[in-house]
Amino acid sequence: MAPLSRGLELLDSAVSYALGSAALGTAQLLPCPTPCPGWDLATLLDHVSDSIGVLHQAVTAGCATVTASVAPPGYPWPGPDPVARLRGQAGRLLDACAAAGPAERRVAVWDRELTASVVAVTGAIEIAVHGWDISVACGARRPVPPGLAAVLLPIAPLLITPGTRPGLFADPVQLPGPASLGDQLVAFLGRQPRPTGTPGSAGF
Repeated sequence: MAPLSRGLELLDSAVSYALGSAALGTAQLLPCPTPCPGWDLATLLDHVSDSIGVLHQAVTAGCATVTASVAPPGYPWPGPDPVARLRGQAGRLLDACAAAGPAERRVAVWDRELTASVVAVTGAIEIAVHGWDISVACGARRPVPPGLAAVLLPIAPLLITPGTRPGLFADPVQLPGPASLGDQLVAFLGRQPRPTGTPGSAGF
């Protein structure tokens, strides 16, 4: 599928979108709940930073392993604030994407070997939906950019199947009527794209 060959481009777009959401974060908002059950904004920001760190390893070293555990809700990062940490991790990843090798080279992710494009597209899906989560926690509910959502939406079911969804994303949310591409994407990933007054209903 052609969009898979654009993996690094999509990852760049998703990271830029997430950074725009993170820019809304303030110290006062860090304890706020997010659409991810049991996670406050600080924990979500650290989770996204960790995910970006793993993607950076895959892009630069050709392998990726989990090197940091996700902090429990409310756990303070012992260094820069979570927004600053995310910004730094994202900058390194975007620089790595700009200098990356062929999109179809193989990279090792845990015990699997995938093309760099598939790794990048999978990362783009996760980073995009978490960018939306961050915006919701900040009270903004920024839509996923339509161009990005248009490319990720048909790919997501190929990469996020019933067998791989548990522990990563909640079941898809059924929308009652017409919805934007961004709303369809976050709904497929287990989020309620329209305000319900009940945070914490989605998967990670």
